[in-house]
Amino acid sequence: MILETQRLILREFTVHDLEDIHVYASNPMVVKHMMWGPNTKEDTQDYMDRVLSMQKQEPRQEFELAAVIKDTKQLVGGCGIYRSKPSQGEIGYCFHSAFWGKGFASEAADRLLEFGFSELGLHRIFATCRPGNLGSAKVMQKIGMKYEGHIREHMWHKGSWHDSFQYSILENEHRIKA
Repeated sequence: MILETQRLILREFTVHDLEDIHVYASNPMVVKHMMWGPNTKEDTQDYMDRVLSMQKQEPRQEFELAAVIKDTKQLVGGCGIYRSKPSQGEIGYCFHSAFWGKGFASEAADRLLEFGFSELGLHRIFATCRPGNLGSAKVMQKIGMKYEGHIREHMWHKGSWHDSFQYSILENEHRIKA
């Protein structure tokens, strides 16, 4: 599966991507607001094994894709969409810090919305971020998602409870935006 944006190719991960993934997944700054990481080599290999397993699902429920810059063919991050019932999905994204603030996450996330609504037939797509992750919140706002609320201390990680902000967009809202 390949999805394209103006500047990115979103494609299936392959075993050859392991080192590129590990570069950003092991960076403490990149994973500061994530519920995983920083990754060890073993963590990144476990992730790769899960991603390759996802690709074999029938019917497919989870899509983790490599974000590659078209011009340079450089893998700069990953993004995904995960189906749940009834007709809902969640998107997520993680990019190498050298590529923050350049619009790549927004571009990838917006393409995932299009894929979710047009190809997967979803009704609602949501995303979450930690309250301190203002960059991710801006991505969700930029792609037309609406703030739904502050979910308090619902995730345990790295020895403490974490909050999330939740955003969503409905298919008819996305259609109007497009």
